[in-house]
Amino acid sequence: MLILLPLVLRNVTRNLRRTILTIFSIAVSIFIFAALTSMPSLVNQILRERANSQRVVVYNKSGYFYPLPSAYARRIESMKHVGRVIGESIFLATYRNPNDQVPAVAADPEHFAEVFDDWGIAADAASAFLDERTGALVGHTLMSRFGWKVGDLVMLHGLNAPIDIQLKVVGELNTDSARFVIVFRHDYLDEALGHRGTADIFWVKVDRSQNIPQVIRDIDETFANAAFETKTESEIAAMENRVTQMRILIDGAKFLASIVVLAIGLVAFNTAAMSARERRREMAVMRSLGFTRAAVVAMAIAEGLILGLAGGALGCTAAWAGLKLLPHASRSIGMLAYAIAMPSRSIAYGILIAAAIGALSAFIPAAAISRGNISSALRAV
Repeated sequence: MLILLPLVLRNVTRNLRRTILTIFSIAVSIFIFAALTSMPSLVNQILRERANSQRVVVYNKSGYFYPLPSAYARRIESMKHVGRVIGESIFLATYRNPNDQVPAVAADPEHFAEVFDDWGIAADAASAFLDERTGALVGHTLMSRFGWKVGDLVMLHGLNAPIDIQLKVVGELNTDSARFVIVFRHDYLDEALGHRGTADIFWVKVDRSQNIPQVIRDIDETFANAAFETKTESEIAAMENRVTQMRILIDGAKFLASIVVLAIGLVAFNTAAMSARERRREMAVMRSLGFTRAAVVAMAIAEGLILGLAGGALGCTAAWAGLKLLPHASRSIGMLAYAIAMPSRSIAYGILIAAAIGALSAFIPAAAISRGNISSALRAV
């Protein structure tokens, strides 16, 4: 079959305009498919990172943004199977201008490195976080985005609180789980707000994974009739509940990607059918010269594969580049743009789908036309 490759390549470039349009139509569909299927991969990555977590999260039964008294931490820490407890509050902020939104949290510094021991906090960074009142630990992606270095002073402008917070970068968070987060001291936030004495949530480190259900029950039973009742979940369960809110968007993206691929597949099939009809006489001539029906169909499939693979490669490359440039081109979606990336699985699926579109759209009309009588095809105008 390799001896027929020059003929296949010549046929591909015979009608250059049609070839280019076909490649671009396939590329557009694969671009949309690859970009949209990258969203579910982000969700799956978030869940995988927390699958083996021994942390539970405690928040107000009324919701995440209803605070709890900071004194709850000592009571929780005295419970059976509980290791360390830290309070945390969300601080929505911007840096430099309103488009530079920065996810920041204030956390108790004493046992932060112990509770989040999987965040890659260096010993010197943990020590500096304890010693420096304005100290902050920053995710590596956020450090790269703004060009920060350890020792830099950073001014954050509060959104949910009308205050400005000046922080000193004392360490880097070397984990994908916190790559675009700033963590600073809770006592510093309380001081800026006037000694609030509350926390939005508590992170609880459990001694063993199998004890998590018991710890959850103990915490919620302890505060069942308190003025501020609690709701406790494992970290993976809390993430799954948040992700559930995105399921409709994710399912819609998958459905849209499928529709686009199907539509472009039909367009490619129609284009291939037109090409096969135009070359009906040519196929008959080739068969009269000794080419078998299988060889003629194989040449058509090879042409379709070339077009499909070219379109798939172009579409996947464009989607990969687009997601890489997304953080710089669209700051309006914030740090989420840095989290979305194209997994290798999406690229592989995109290439396979493009190849299937090209091969099937060429095979079906070529097989149908090559079945015809050679003499009848030769007499056709």
